[in-house]
Amino acid sequence: MKTCWRFTRFLVITWIILPILQATTSCSSGENDQVFEEYLTSYNEWGKNRISSLKGPEGWLNLAGLFWLEEGENRFGSDSSNNIIFPSVAPANIGIIILKEDRIRFIGNEAVNVIHEGLLIHEMELLPDVSGDPTLLTLDSLAWFIIKRGDKYGIRLRDYNHPNIGKLDSIPCFPPDLAWKVTATFEPFIQPITIKVPNAIGMVEESPVPGLLIFRFEEQELTLYPMGDPDHLFLVFGDETSGLETYGGGRFLTVDQPDEEGNYTIDFNRAYNPPCAFTLYATCPLPPKENILSIRIMAGEQTVEGFGYHH
Repeated sequence: MKTCWRFTRFLVITWIILPILQATTSCSSGENDQVFEEYLTSYNEWGKNRISSLKGPEGWLNLAGLFWLEEGENRFGSDSSNNIIFPSVAPANIGIIILKEDRIRFIGNEAVNVIHEGLLIHEMELLPDVSGDPTLLTLDSLAWFIIKRGDKYGIRLRDYNHPNIGKLDSIPCFPPDLAWKVTATFEPFIQPITIKVPNAIGMVEESPVPGLLIFRFEEQELTLYPMGDPDHLFLVFGDETSGLETYGGGRFLTVDQPDEEGNYTIDFNRAYNPPCAFTLYATCPLPPKENILSIRIMAGEQTVEGFGYHH
């Protein structure tokens, strides 16, 4: 009789508790699904904006040339007699760019209509990109401005009708996975340090680093050296997928501001290819040795075929 009662009590408890457990599990699963769906919406929007940015007027797909200046006069245009030869869509002789002791001046061919901020110009001083407001000159579908890398100055040329703009419709990516959205702590240096950062054109520059980003993945503690300041951190990193599934020259990643407790979120799903993956005319930083991770980051953008450098 006691055995029968115990069995009956077991059945009653099971009938009461099992539906509760099932409901709790279902609720938890539903909440996780909702969190992922909300994340997926944000992630897909990021992807669309990424393509739009690459195709836009200041994107990387319209780059048509990078020409380093020599000290003195640099004649440029599409004619082969120039020091700097623009693509065939340009006039034969556009003018001269004079580089003298870090000052740069443009003197145009009177027969060519070069525009700056809506006005026809034939002569003006040019500010490089390091000024924060580079002087942009345009001629039909072409536009150009001066960049400075190390002690070198160059002309960066855009063609707003470049065929690459229409060639890129999507970027292959790993499937988004919230496991790759990790929490990191930031340990500031008492005194900021610098690290050596190579770039795609063979230069090495010293970049300041405000501190360390430290995170754990699968029981392994990993460290990254970000550039920027604690509220605007930027990463150039490589990992065990670099040169295989992902671009050989590493990937970039921006890190949002910390939360109220001072923790950072590193979302590797939004790791993106540097400009050199899309054009031969960029000067991208490459991962410093401190930021080459000994794990496979199976998240973010993958290699894009048919564009840019191949590392």
